[in-house]
Amino acid sequence: MKNRVVITGLGAVTPLGLGWQNFWQALIDGRNGIDKITRFDPTEYTAQIAGEVQDFDPVRFVDKKEVKRMDRYTQFALAATRLALEDSKLDLATVDTTRAGVYVGSGIGGMETLHNQYEKLFAKGPSRISPFFIPMMIANMAAGNVAIALKLHGPCECIVTACASGTNAIGNAFRVIQHGEADFMFAGGSEAAISPAGVAGFAAMKALCTDHNDDPAHASRPFDKNRSGFVMGEGAGIVMLEELNHAVNRGAHIYAEIVGYGRNDDAYHITTPAPGGQTQAACMKLALDDAGLKPEEIDYVNAHGTSTQFNDRGETEAIKILFGEHAYKLAVSSTKSMTGHMLGAAGGVEAIATVLSIENNIVHPTINYETPDDGLDLNYVPNKAQTLTVNAAISNSFGFGGHNACVAFRKFVG
Repeated sequence: MKNRVVITGLGAVTPLGLGWQNFWQALIDGRNGIDKITRFDPTEYTAQIAGEVQDFDPVRFVDKKEVKRMDRYTQFALAATRLALEDSKLDLATVDTTRAGVYVGSGIGGMETLHNQYEKLFAKGPSRISPFFIPMMIANMAAGNVAIALKLHGPCECIVTACASGTNAIGNAFRVIQHGEADFMFAGGSEAAISPAGVAGFAAMKALCTDHNDDPAHASRPFDKNRSGFVMGEGAGIVMLEELNHAVNRGAHIYAEIVGYGRNDDAYHITTPAPGGQTQAACMKLALDDAGLKPEEIDYVNAHGTSTQFNDRGETEAIKILFGEHAYKLAVSSTKSMTGHMLGAAGGVEAIATVLSIENNIVHPTINYETPDDGLDLNYVPNKAQTLTVNAAISNSFGFGGHNACVAFRKFVG
């Protein structure tokens, strides 16, 4: 018998606000979190907009001395984890921390540190490189620093699967608890890649929206006919997963139960999803089969929904393949319409949105949906939140390299 696993804490650091309460209210209101880039001067860049985390003070979550030794993505991860811990109302002093762990994914890691240190190397020579350069940059340090800060001695890993990283981290942490290796895990993703090199690189491969620099509020438009590329975002989303009895015995609030996990690979192209949606449909089916759920039992799909031509069409096709006629009864919405694409953090943040949809029976909108596209004819929850009973839902993440991941949640029933 596998252990049952529930969600008992939520921590969000997003372009829509800090803390899940602010994030969720902004989602329901259909608020835009995208604006002109302020992290650097974007004047010479073809893409000049992003979903930046505003008014973030790392000292609230990290010792002032340590802040200078951490890249922004690690600061985000620590902040989101502390928020999730606070939300869970768990006292770490009362539990066995050898049975607690951290799985935090990141698609890129410390890109801002990498950029800054290379600039210093080229301008002033190798003797001026910081001794903290490598431990600030490498992608596993968000997970490592969370474990160090909270003194968690259980499984600790970083999953790097591009834009699927956060979802894979949650799914793999789910497996750890299912199999009895831990009592609770902090899992999700963190990213802070809105740097000159990051923006220039994604723009060079023609992935970013470049035709709304003067109208950032309408740039991210998943599933809309006039979508023209994704908008970069940043932040972190961390959920606390807990073995059911461990949660019940301490009287924890249970947001939802995580019941299924699927992952596979397109094995097709380094950036473009395989046409037709067959592999992505198979990934979602893996999650449903793992959960023991039938397609018709799903009420909501939190879509990967990037606002790119290929992804939005392929994901729609995948949903139709798996769900058949039930696809037209589903609510399907994209968090990225408001946050931008948070890369490795997206899956963590979108899992939080999915869980809150189940808890509150409300589905947030896909904003900027104005013009239907041929063949993209599902209920994308256009522009206004919809109230409906959400008993079960899935969250999709698809990453460069063909990485596909899906997690399934349902209302908790004791």
